[in-house]
Amino acid sequence: MGNPPPVRRQIRMMHPLEPMARNQEPPRQTILAFPHEAALSREDFLVGGTNLAAWEAIEAWPRWPAPAMALIGPAGAGKTHLAAVWREKSGARSYDAAAIAGLVLGDLGPESAILLEDIDRLAIDETALFHLLNAVREVDASLLMTARQSLSSLDIRLPDLMSRLRAIPAIEIAPPDDVLLRGLLVKLFADRQLAPDPSVIDYLCLRIERSFEAAKAVVAALDECALREKRRITRHLAVSMFGDREQK
Repeated sequence: MGNPPPVRRQIRMMHPLEPMARNQEPPRQTILAFPHEAALSREDFLVGGTNLAAWEAIEAWPRWPAPAMALIGPAGAGKTHLAAVWREKSGARSYDAAAIAGLVLGDLGPESAILLEDIDRLAIDETALFHLLNAVREVDASLLMTARQSLSSLDIRLPDLMSRLRAIPAIEIAPPDDVLLRGLLVKLFADRQLAPDPSVIDYLCLRIERSFEAAKAVVAALDECALREKRRITRHLAVSMFGDREQK
């Protein structure tokens, strides 16, 4: 399951040779927010109505309808998590779009699996990608790509490459529904070793924008505020921060 999550600590910084006077105000505390890592195992993925098709596609490998597959969805939709699950399952090697020119295509075989993430956000070597798609198809290897926008909307100049990209089966991940949003908030808090009262989750589900990015931003903001003010994350704290928001 990987390394255990980092420990959250509050560290008080005070010079050891300067005792505090009787009427002196206590020194301010410097709060160090230790980094946290999202849980990306297969068991940690939250399956809901809006990402079920993407989950089933990853689970169906290697019985894909084509050698290549694309996952399309907004930031925070779970593409990286699904890609990590597939990489563990397939033994795929991961590359960014700018590095594919260095691939030795002659080494590819039926057991080969390649992961290209965020293909729409990096400079693409179009010739290298075109040859990679051809090689994957010729040797029946596997290729998974992720992007925030459809492959057909990429700024591609090579007509043959655009034709190849349009032919790749693509599965879109839609914004979360009610059930998935609730589970997502619980997971995001758990990734930070937090377990707020269910009333906090109930309130946030009614107030925040229904998107993956909004859920991540709200959890991060509540965690930061609670650390800074040395408070528990409660419904009262959530109301004080987001009470003027309306769900979109």
